[in-house]
Amino acid sequence: MVRPNQPGSSRDEHVKITNQRKQGFLERLGETTGGMLVGVLIFIFSFYLLFTNEGRCVRTQNSLNEGLSLVVSLSDVFTPLPQNDGKLVHLTGSLMTLQPLYDPNYGISVHVVKLQRRVEMYQWVEYSDSRDYEENGEKKIETRYSYNTEWKSEVVNSRSFDREIGHKNPSSMPVEAFTAVASDVNVGNFHFSKGLVDKVNTFKRIQLAKFEGPHSDIVVSDDYFYHSSNPRHPEVGDLRVSFYYAGLSGEWSFMGRPDVVTVVARQRGDQLLPYHTQSGNVLELLYEESLSATEVFEREHAANSMLTWGLRFAGWMLMFLGMKLMTKIFHTIVDWVPIIRDLVSLGLTVFAACVATSLTLLTVALGWLFYRPLLALLLGCFSLVPILIVKSRDRPKML
Repeated sequence: MVRPNQPGSSRDEHVKITNQRKQGFLERLGETTGGMLVGVLIFIFSFYLLFTNEGRCVRTQNSLNEGLSLVVSLSDVFTPLPQNDGKLVHLTGSLMTLQPLYDPNYGISVHVVKLQRRVEMYQWVEYSDSRDYEENGEKKIETRYSYNTEWKSEVVNSRSFDREIGHKNPSSMPVEAFTAVASDVNVGNFHFSKGLVDKVNTFKRIQLAKFEGPHSDIVVSDDYFYHSSNPRHPEVGDLRVSFYYAGLSGEWSFMGRPDVVTVVARQRGDQLLPYHTQSGNVLELLYEESLSATEVFEREHAANSMLTWGLRFAGWMLMFLGMKLMTKIFHTIVDWVPIIRDLVSLGLTVFAACVATSLTLLTVALGWLFYRPLLALLLGCFSLVPILIVKSRDRPKML
């Protein structure tokens, strides 16, 4: 059943109500069994993630410590010295590219490491909001659909809309987005590897005030090239194009001074290449600012620590979710009794959280066992704390 918009309403929306058949006990039990199998897989994967994360953390720490002890800081970036061949070097300087990157369709030509064309099309977008309720003993779903026109960088498929009539979008972008990358990037006389070029990723908007539209039907406004007869009141299918750059290079221009970067990599002649450490990691670092060698490695240590804790939390969440799915069958068995259902749900959640916390700490401890045995032992002891807390609460009270 669809309720049309009320007369006089300015909002483009409608409401659709559908009936939902209530699932029987066996159907719910079957779904829960399938969820248990998924939970087992998630539970097993969480152990793999947590254990390998600790090994990765240690290897990265050792590689960074090794790199800091061996790195050679270069004061002259214009004279590659033969005695530094094969060594890990640290250098800071301004970016340089031999040829400008350009887009002939819009007359853009700039000396940068990367030039990015971004395209947006004015399209219909559907939003939906659903709620469940019961009426006359039947379970129903009320879904409110609303439509709005927005600038989107991807084609929105209007065929999937609940109501496509009056909300039809074009099937493709008339102008494609792209990213151009300079073929030769260097600092002084040192040439970058592809890996270093890939790390130049801080994109900034190109101000188009100094550029003119390449055709009379293209209007420049608010740093966009508009394919529209009226940019202030666009129609569905209109385009707007913007440009971004990363790694301003060459001499000083109207866009500003060339960007300064700091690089840590292996020198081979006048090439900067990946450096393989004894721990098995690769050092090929770039920061888009001026940093000392010590500051570079301090930031890498901080990034490694942040990634390690992020993966630990992700591992705990996966373990908790796996436990919830594996124990959901107990909730399904009693879900027809509201009070018991709520108590069982709370108990299963607490149980899953305690078990996930204990097993996470224990897995992390096993990961450190070969590197720091005392720390592993300490974490192993902490892993017993949640279980002991639960046990202490279950102990019968003395009269």
